[in-house]
Amino acid sequence: MIEAESNAAMTEHHAGEHLAKLAVMANQIGDFFKSYPDEEAVAAIADHINQFWTKRMREEFRTGFETDMATLSPLVRQARSRVRPAPAAAS
Repeated sequence: MIEAESNAAMTEHHAGEHLAKLAVMANQIGDFFKSYPDEEAVAAIADHINQFWTKRMREEFRTGFETDMATLSPLVRQARSRVRPAPAAAS
């Protein structure tokens, strides 16, 4: 039982680290575009993420920051809603 709890804690910790890395990458993209007018910057950030991030990364970014976007820059927060969701799996 302790081992199962330990594995769950490790998985949760790994997920948190992964989200932190996604936040860093998204904020770096945001930093690049911050000299643009806000609307252009937001569109460019979302476009970059949509073009170069994998479906899995985009989906984790969209869902992982649904409720708490504190680690994202203001421009990245705005761009998040424009990031395309991963397509639903065919059944």
